[in-house]
Amino acid sequence: MKVTFFGACQMVTGSCYLVEHESTKLLVDCGMVQGEQFTDNTNYDPFPFDPTELDYVLITHAHIDHCGRIPRLVRQGFAGKIIATHATLDFVFLMLEDSAHVIQLDAELAGYPPLYTAEDVQATAKLFSGIDYHEVKKMGSITAEWFDAGHILGSAFIRLQAGGKSIVFSGDLGNPPVPLLKPTESLPACDVLVIESTYGSRVHEAARERKLLLASAIYETVQMDGILLIPAFALERTQEILYELNDLVEHKDIPAVPIFIDSPLAIKATRIYPKYNQWFNQETQYLIESGDDIFKFNGLKFTSTVEESRSILHVKAPKVIMAGSGMLQGGRIRYHTRNYLADSKTQLLIVGYQVAGSLGRQLLDGEKKVVIDGETIRVGAKIRAIGAYSAHADQPKLLEWLATAPSKPKIFITHGEMTQATALEAVLHKRFYEATIPSSGQSTEL
Repeated sequence: MKVTFFGACQMVTGSCYLVEHESTKLLVDCGMVQGEQFTDNTNYDPFPFDPTELDYVLITHAHIDHCGRIPRLVRQGFAGKIIATHATLDFVFLMLEDSAHVIQLDAELAGYPPLYTAEDVQATAKLFSGIDYHEVKKMGSITAEWFDAGHILGSAFIRLQAGGKSIVFSGDLGNPPVPLLKPTESLPACDVLVIESTYGSRVHEAARERKLLLASAIYETVQMDGILLIPAFALERTQEILYELNDLVEHKDIPAVPIFIDSPLAIKATRIYPKYNQWFNQETQYLIESGDDIFKFNGLKFTSTVEESRSILHVKAPKVIMAGSGMLQGGRIRYHTRNYLADSKTQLLIVGYQVAGSLGRQLLDGEKKVVIDGETIRVGAKIRAIGAYSAHADQPKLLEWLATAPSKPKIFITHGEMTQATALEAVLHKRFYEATIPSSGQSTEL
C-alpha cells in the first residue's frame, strides 16, 4: 500500500489521505480546511489527485473538517462509493447541507463562485453506503474495518489491510469517560498508525470536574443576573451538555434559569440521536429505558426560526444561550456574542477546540478587542473554558490507547498544530516508538 498525506499535516483541519494498492484508489476523509473563516481559501485549490480515478471515500466521522470537501469531489467527477457508519452518514448529510448554505452565503457576499452547492450535496448523498462497526468490507484489493472511536456518535478509526500489511487511521479519538458514548475501542494490531494530535501536549481536567465547572458557571450567571454564552458544536458537544444539564436540573443542582438551544443544525442532529441508542453507554441506555428523556427538561427551549432566535434578546437575564458555531466562525452565536460580549455580567464558556485564527481562539487567548461582522467590540465578558468537555483525547489518553495495541506500530502524527504534534512526537520517542510528523504531499509505502 502507498499512503499519501494531503490534509491535516502540521495543522488540525482538512483531513485527507490517499491510499493506493494495485488498481484500487481510495481516500480516508476529505475535510474542510478551516481558520479565520468557515471556508478557508485553500479549499478552492485543485485536488492533488484526479477525483475521477478514486474508487471509494471512507469517512471516519461527520465533523466538517473530515467530510466537508466531499461534495467538491463529486462536483469534479467522483462517482465511487462513500462509506461510513450509518450514524455518520445521517450526520454527514446534515452537516453538508448546512455547509453548502454557509458557503453559498459567503460566496455571494464575496462575489466568487461557491465551493459547492446544495445540489452537489444531494448528488453526494446518492453515493452513500452504510456500514456497521466490525463489518469487514472488501474494496478492490483493500479490506477495511471500522472501530468505535468514542469521539462523536458514529465516529470510527479505520483499519485497512492489503498485501499482508495494515494501517490504522485514528480519525479523532474520544476523551472517555464522556456523557452518552461508549469508550474508545482498543487499537488492533497494525504495521502503521496515523494518529491525531489535537491535544498532543495537553492534560484535560478530570472528567468528574466538568459538570461541577458547568454548574458553577450557571450559578455565577444567575447570582449576577447575567448571560452565559456557550458556543458549541452542533454535533455531540451540544448533546453532551444537554445530557449534563438534564441531570443538573432534575437533581436541582443548579438554580432555575431559561436555557436556549439556538441552533437549527444542533436541533436536527439531536433528533437523530434516539435512532442509535444502541451505541450509547450503559448509563445512558439505562436512563432512556427508565423513561428519562435525556434531551428535555424544565426551562429548556429549542429555537429553530430566526424570529425565535431574535426573541431571546428580549428575555430578561439571567439566561443561558448555547448556539453554533463552536469556534464562533459563523452561526447565531456571533449575533449573541456581538450583543453581550462587552457586558461584564456576561460569561462566555468555551467547551471545545478553537482553531488558530478563529474568533473563539482570539477570545481564549485573551484578546481585549475583537471584530465581529465588521464591528469592533471591547471584551468585557469573562472568558472561561472547560477542557474536559473536549471530544479529543489528551496526551495521557492517546498514550493509553496506544498501549492497548499488541505491538508497536510505526506512527505518523497528524491533525495537530506543530506545538502539539512535536510534543507528542517527543514523548513517543521516549517510549521507543518510531514516530514522525509528515508534511503535505509526503508518501509512505507499506
